[in-house]
Amino acid sequence: MPTVLAGGTGTPKLLWGTDPVFDPETVTVIANTGDDVELGGLFVCPDIDSVLYGRSDRLDRERWWGQADDTATTNTELAALTEALDREADPRYLPETVQTAGRDLARFRRFSAAPEFLHIGDRDRAVHLLRTSLLDEGHSLTAATQKLATAFDLSVSVLPMSDDPVATIVHTSAGEMHFQEFWVARGGEPTVSEVEFRGASAAEPTQAVLDALTEPVIIGPANPITSLGPMLALDGVPAALSDTTVVAVSPFVEDQVFSGPAAKLMRSEGYEASTAGVAAALPFVDAFVLDTADGTTLERPTIRTDSKIETKADATRVARATKTALEAV
Repeated sequence: MPTVLAGGTGTPKLLWGTDPVFDPETVTVIANTGDDVELGGLFVCPDIDSVLYGRSDRLDRERWWGQADDTATTNTELAALTEALDREADPRYLPETVQTAGRDLARFRRFSAAPEFLHIGDRDRAVHLLRTSLLDEGHSLTAATQKLATAFDLSVSVLPMSDDPVATIVHTSAGEMHFQEFWVARGGEPTVSEVEFRGASAAEPTQAVLDALTEPVIIGPANPITSLGPMLALDGVPAALSDTTVVAVSPFVEDQVFSGPAAKLMRSEGYEASTAGVAAALPFVDAFVLDTADGTTLERPTIRTDSKIETKADATRVARATKTALEAV
């Protein structure tokens, strides 16, 4: 009964091919919520949604976020209206007093819809509207996610890492900014000095998350800092991972990252940007899946395969390697 930690695009790619390897009825996915934002009053959960869309075969597998073949009429009209207002194109945070007011879950990460710096499709927006309404009705993020998973007819169980607010804040040469501004709006360009998980000291994993972490855990080829870091910042999660069996797929081939800002962010936190650096950042991992071209030597069981995921068959091959790694521990 494996539990999969999901953040970024790497784990949704892996989940694409897990069904022939693991019975989906027994799989639990815990999603990072440090990337969540409130944009124009809508609560957006990118990592949760990537699992919802991927598992229901609606995910845009070109971009690995959003829904495939989605229209974007509202997004386009917002952009036109913003330009007509002569507003700057940079993301606009709401005032500091608003950042900690109102819906507690959205604190530290509230943005104006003008400009809407995330490209939100129309069907994607419907999900955010429904989620926000469920939260406003008094449902927890866990409960709202379960209802959405039911609407998408998912076979796996999907859990947010916490029902409390945690925001990934990147400290840069251009000032501190939410990860979504750093990566989406600014293309990961600013120099990074530190990554902060704001709110994590007061946040808690849900009991459902802690229960799921008693099962063997699989980590896809995820960024150790921003995809996994918010989860690891929660009290009780590192200890739970130390007490169970954990297998991870490296997002690097030696010092070459598959995608995303992992290399830059790992260096900012004092880790080598490489497979060896990932192993150092994740000391609780019992075994690794590495690419066949990766010659890194680790003092832990290692299974090698072609770890690049471009097709469903690729994803299944890597999923089989994670099962072999679990059996090797």
